[in-house]
Amino acid sequence: MSIPAVDVLTFGEAMLSLQTDGPLSAGGTARTTVAGAEFNVAVGVARLGHRVSWAGRTGSDESGRVILRTLRGEGVETGHATTDPQAPTGAMLRERRVADLARVHYWRSGSAASRQQPEDLAQALEAGARILHLTGITCALGDGPLAAVRSAAAHAAEHGWTVTLDVNHRTRLWSQEAATKALHPLLPYVDVVIASDDELPLLSTAPAASREREETDLIAELFDAGIGEVVVKRGADGADLHLPGATPVCAAARPVPVIDTVGAGDAFCAGYLSGRLDALDPAARLQRATTTAAFAVTSNGDWEGLPHRDELALLDATPGSTIR
Repeated sequence: MSIPAVDVLTFGEAMLSLQTDGPLSAGGTARTTVAGAEFNVAVGVARLGHRVSWAGRTGSDESGRVILRTLRGEGVETGHATTDPQAPTGAMLRERRVADLARVHYWRSGSAASRQQPEDLAQALEAGARILHLTGITCALGDGPLAAVRSAAAHAAEHGWTVTLDVNHRTRLWSQEAATKALHPLLPYVDVVIASDDELPLLSTAPAASREREETDLIAELFDAGIGEVVVKRGADGADLHLPGATPVCAAARPVPVIDTVGAGDAFCAGYLSGRLDALDPAARLQRATTTAAFAVTSNGDWEGLPHRDELALLDATPGSTIR
């Protein structure tokens, strides 16, 4: 068996991100960065010392060049990323509106990432990986990206990779019904599902009116579909890991001062993937996931506060202390 080129392969839309410190209509000052769910996860996993490849699609423009340069600067491999000369890189505006409430505006229609096709991933899939990380966001971008996700998942499952799916539902992109229709056919290829507690019903085949069932029933349905691990994110209440026939493993959220919660779910995924790659036991990998999520919420930005491996123990220090 050939050695995979990387530990984690992922792809999806990375965007130019404008982030204001107040209402846009009042002239809130904006800073420019880049962001995107799979982009954030890729950076997080790379900072923890693993080999990561991002195989998304950007426009042939300055925004695309910034995205690729940022990924390379973070140690993420971009050799299998593709460029669309006829479509722009997507963009988003994250507007700080009221205190700790932010709202996001997207410019994704017709973007380069929305035109990604299965053939764009051929070289990345041929190179191989230990884990293929997917999100529901990419499935929502259009028929091409959805087909790319499905073909990549099928390839990964056929070749014995671990396939992880973060549901990551975005109501601005599609409805619950559309998400269920698209995501459920992926489950036969998926090994690990990561979802918030309110996203679990999206993976159920039950009629929409009857999806308000006990969480244990929804998780049992996923096990029946062949899923090996179900990770439930609960925000400030921590997270649970469910394995077939075992008592759930629970981890509390790390107590930290919260500055910005955007990107916390992606940071959680990065920590969890890292824990699997390091062959940590269930409790330890869940603990790493909640730790990386805690780092994310203590700084502004979607990914900028993500920890490097040698920083993971920083949260064990006494709050307010200085490490000298």
